[in-house]
Amino acid sequence: MGHASRPREIRLSTTPSAEDLAKLRLGDIVYLDGLMYTAREGVYMRALEEKANIPMELPSQSAANFHCSPAARINPDGTFEMGAVTATASFRFAKWLPEWLAKSGAKLVIGKGGMSSKDYKAYFVPNGAIYLSTVGYGTGALLGRGVENVEAVHWNEELGLAQAMWVLKCNRMGPFIVASDHEGNCLFERENERISKNLEQVYEGTKPATLKRFGETDDKSEELIG
Repeated sequence: MGHASRPREIRLSTTPSAEDLAKLRLGDIVYLDGLMYTAREGVYMRALEEKANIPMELPSQSAANFHCSPAARINPDGTFEMGAVTATASFRFAKWLPEWLAKSGAKLVIGKGGMSSKDYKAYFVPNGAIYLSTVGYGTGALLGRGVENVEAVHWNEELGLAQAMWVLKCNRMGPFIVASDHEGNCLFERENERISKNLEQVYEGTKPATLKRFGETDDKSEELIG
C-alpha cells in the first residue's frame, strides 16, 4: 500500500531571493530566519493613508510581513516580553495589499486563512510575492518559540500594542505552509476542488441531522470555502 509523500521542509530567509521564491511549491512547509515585522490595518492606514514614514528600511531589513497581534508587553524599562504570536485573517487587509506590496517590497505575507487565487494573481504575482499560512489553530505559542528577540516596536503610542509594528528576530520560526505560488495558484482552492469531487460519496448513507443549531445546514457543499 502506497503512502502519501511528506511535504518538503524549507528554511527560508525573510529577505528571500526571487530564485528562492520561484522554487516554492504549494503545500511546502517553511521555517523562517531573519527579521519579520507585523503590519495590519493600523500600520497600513498610517503608512499608506496618512503617508507616515515607514520606520524601517524595507525590504532590505525585512521582506516578511506578518498579519499578527503578538501576546506581548513593553516593560517600564523599555524591554519586551513576548509569548504567543497568533496570526489574524489576511483577507481583512486585501484592499491595502496592492499599494503596500509595491511600496514596502514585501515578498512574503504571512497570516491565517489566505485569500483567493484572484487576489494572488492581481496583487501578489505582479510584485513577486508569496503567501504563507499558519498551520491550524492554537499554534501561537509554537510560533513564539521561533522568536529569538523583539528588536523594536514602532508606532506603539499612535496605534497601541495590537496594531503597532513589531520587529521580530526569527530563528526557524514556523511551521508555515505555502498557500500561493509564483503563478498565483491557491492551495486551499486546489484542495477544496479535490475534496468536492468525493464529498457526496463521503456522506452517502448518513442520516440528516435531527436537531440543528441556528444557522447550520444539511447541504454538505456549504462546508467548503470557495
